[in-house]
Amino acid sequence: MSDEQGHDELLYEVRDHVGLITFNRPERMNTITMGMLNALSERLLAADADADVRVIVITGAGRAWCAGLDVGAAASGQGIGGDVARLPPGELDLRTAPPVVLHKIDTPTIAALNGGAAGYGLDLALGCDLRIAAEGAKLSAAYTARGLLPESGGTWLLPRIVGWSTAAELLFTARTLTAAEAMELGLVSRVVPNGEILDAALELAGQIAANAPLAVRASKRMMRHAMTEGLEDHVQRQFLALLPLFRTKDFAEGLTAFLEKRPPDFHGQ
Repeated sequence: MSDEQGHDELLYEVRDHVGLITFNRPERMNTITMGMLNALSERLLAADADADVRVIVITGAGRAWCAGLDVGAAASGQGIGGDVARLPPGELDLRTAPPVVLHKIDTPTIAALNGGAAGYGLDLALGCDLRIAAEGAKLSAAYTARGLLPESGGTWLLPRIVGWSTAAELLFTARTLTAAEAMELGLVSRVVPNGEILDAALELAGQIAANAPLAVRASKRMMRHAMTEGLEDHVQRQFLALLPLFRTKDFAEGLTAFLEKRPPDFHGQ
């Protein structure tokens, strides 16, 4: 991302079909600014449209993943929670907010939680398809302890991930979870030693990227539809999505590779 666009708080690179996004405000625990929000949505959409990118990994620079909104700025009446709070509701459109974009794009996303995820940072992590955490990472649902509720999607995402009762306990008590506790509740799928989180995330992303990208994207899309429709409608939708996959070169390659007992070489075609 170019500095002239004001995106220096968000780093981006592509490694072997993996788009790596890094929150880059380590001196402020990667707390969120309006510029970061806009840049993140733009970057996610651009990566989703890039045929070379098969998986997106999001991590943080320094010791935090994302500590939520910048409390100092909000307390002074600036930024999210400050000047934004004074805007008329009609001027706010959150349909392009990063947690929404994370849910809507077809490219799989992995939150590589190198450190704490709190507030809006937790919403962002919940919006990712997979979450893995370093041993020292903590996930904080301390919204009500700050006089708030989840900023963007947390009340929709959290009950779907851990169930209503557990989500209610976390939100009502403003609990902070260790990485081990988060794994026990199913908030993260694995915990790795501190310092190994990015390598683990990239390895996991590589396993995903090795599969047929059109089929992976279609699988995520079908899972998303399944959250809001009945079984009969969903089975019909699945079948219609399956038909074009049968005609892809990747499907032919998958069959050939299986018969020849070799790893497939997929090209997203």
